Amino acid sequence: MITITLAIILLTCIVSFMAFSNEKIMDDLIFYPPAITHQNQWYRFITCGLIHADIAHLGFNMYSFYMFGDIIEKYFLQIYGEKGKFIFLILYVSALVVCLLPTYFNNRENYHYKSLGASGAVSAIVFAFIFIAPTQGIGLMFIPFHFPAFIFGIVYLLISAYFSKKGGSHINHSAHFWGAVYGIIFLIVTCQFLTTFRPVDNFIFEVRSYFS
Repeated sequence: MITITLAIILLTCIVSFMAFSNEKIMDDLIFYPPAITHQNQWYRFITCGLIHADIAHLGFNMYSFYMFGDIIEKYFLQIYGEKGKFIFLILYVSALVVCLLPTYFNNRENYHYKSLGASGAVSAIVFAFIFIAPTQGIGLMFIPFHFPAFIFGIVYLLISAYFSKKGGSHINHSAHFWGAVYGIIFLIVTCQFLTTFRPVDNFIFEVRSYFS
């Protein structure tokens, strides 16, 4: 049976490859704030996550999503029961929207601004993993050792916040930052109302145990 993670990857790859060779598809789906402001094309919050700048951009995002998405799907089944897959899908899709809200409000009338890619939603999935399993090792491509997940998370947030504030980059670091924060908030809120699992208590216990 195909997982939600694989279904999202397949859909994203298909649409991205179609957009690589079709400028109209790219223009119709990309995140373009003025089109949302003046033409109510709110769907762009989600469709921009289905397209990517190039194969390297697509490959990095989908590789990262595969590595963490499959694990989080399984964690969510343990935490939320049979609703786990549906909640996982809600997290991913809603993260596409939430991570871009600050970008939208800062660029509502900016006719030169466009953004694309699933990085914000992928960040939400990665940080849900970090909060559930903070002492698990996370490795980076081409670096032959692992960091504890919570250390990686702190560094990631600091770097994303710095470059978001600095600006001048073609990478939407704001989406990375807010996607990551949203992944944690989503986990805490849904667990509070739907399960007996308490992510904050678990996170504190795991980190304390790591240092003891």
